Amino acid sequence: MDFWEIAKAAGVPALLLGVIITSWVQIHAVKKGVQALLRDRLVQGYKFYAAQKYASVDDRSNLENVYVQYHKLGANGVMDDLRDKFLALPLDPPQPAPQTQAAAQPVQSAAPVTTTIENGGNNQ
Repeated sequence: MDFWEIAKAAGVPALLLGVIITSWVQIHAVKKGVQALLRDRLVQGYKFYAAQKYASVDDRSNLENVYVQYHKLGANGVMDDLRDKFLALPLDPPQPAPQTQAAAQPVQSAAPVTTTIENGGNNQ
């Protein structure tokens, strides 16, 4: 075997191993980044809908899909409690309390307000 054959035999597997390791590190970093973004989206979505005090069927479907994809990436279950709280929100917006007849009418003063002009309106 000459030098070039030995270099090829040793170099190609080393090169392939380097490519595989580099690719694995990059894929792992992308996975962790996507997982962090999905987690942030879940937290922000929950905060928004909790403040709104309801989440429609479409809202639930969207955030549930984010949760499923987050979980598929190997989530550790931290978001399960948040998901349960989100799913416990009502589907419809809260209805305002009905006003009574008396509350709907403006308050009127008992005595009329009068003003007087002193000195007959003459400024002396």
